[in-house]
Amino acid sequence: MDNLNSIPGIGKSSLELLEAAGFLDVESLANTGVEELAAELTRANSMLQILKKMPSRMMVEDWIKSAREITGVSSEAVVVSVVPVNYEITPQGTSMLSVAPFAIPLPARILVTADLTVSDIPPAILFNRCTGDLDVRTTQRIPENRQPNTNSQASSRKFVRLSEASNSRLEIDTSRLRSTDNMGESHIRPVAIKSSPNQDRVALLRAPRRGTNKGRNPKSRRYIRGVLHTHPLSISAGALVTLLAFIMTPLAIVSGMLLLLSGELPTKFSWVPGWLIVFPMVLPLFGIFYLIWGFGGRCRICGQSLFRHRQHLKNPRAHHVPGLGYIFPLCIQILLFRWFRCTHCGTPVRLKE
Repeated sequence: MDNLNSIPGIGKSSLELLEAAGFLDVESLANTGVEELAAELTRANSMLQILKKMPSRMMVEDWIKSAREITGVSSEAVVVSVVPVNYEITPQGTSMLSVAPFAIPLPARILVTADLTVSDIPPAILFNRCTGDLDVRTTQRIPENRQPNTNSQASSRKFVRLSEASNSRLEIDTSRLRSTDNMGESHIRPVAIKSSPNQDRVALLRAPRRGTNKGRNPKSRRYIRGVLHTHPLSISAGALVTLLAFIMTPLAIVSGMLLLLSGELPTKFSWVPGWLIVFPMVLPLFGIFYLIWGFGGRCRICGQSLFRHRQHLKNPRAHHVPGLGYIFPLCIQILLFRWFRCTHCGTPVRLKE
């Protein structure tokens, strides 16, 4: 399969958006339509926020045209999925529904004479899920009240057995019957909706409690957002250990070099204090802590390691500071604001309920 990088005009962000929408190769791009591709890209970008500006329709057409030239797929061979239309919101459909307060039943004798069963009758097309054009009729025809035909009743008895009249209704005490108009509101009991612990847990995983962000600006970094992580304490400990390891490593190297020079040249480096030996001695301890908490810290959604460097395309919404990379700003974001965006998938994850 050809790679999407072979198509001109597709950059890194556009490539990531296409892969998020499910178009992983040139063949899948060549076998789709312009409207279908634009709709899938818009839906994927609304969830992941990969691009700030969506590609234009002309750019999407050029992508599909280039993909078809590479694969040799003709535009006539592409079958574009038909989008259903809701005819209930059209003026013709509304007028038809307003003048159609009745339904014409299917007589039982037609089923008997045609030797049909219920399964032989095709299901009707839903009025709000039609595909293509629909012939809407809005004639003002109302069926007249017909007198019962004795001949039709006699013929219907050949196919339908009528129940015999009985006096069973005479046994009902009509004095105990009450009209619904006489029913007061006191007889209506409100239905108590009980929420199970599992439903409360799912709601808590999706959104924080109301008091968590009380008085905070939704646009600020202090506003806690995202999916609740299953191990918030482990992620916080991993961020703290990783941040301290970033600081302790250069201190340990500089302290070791100064102590080595003070031992070789005591006259020139007599000002070096002896307590600097603490930094090289503590560094292995921080390395062990990093292997326990920092090395195993993973994203709640994609499962990628958070505090371990990986050489791949990072999410454009990830925490990044030029010169410091991605991991150091991520640790500061976690410790200060109790939520973060994954470096790999960009999904917001919070560490506070």
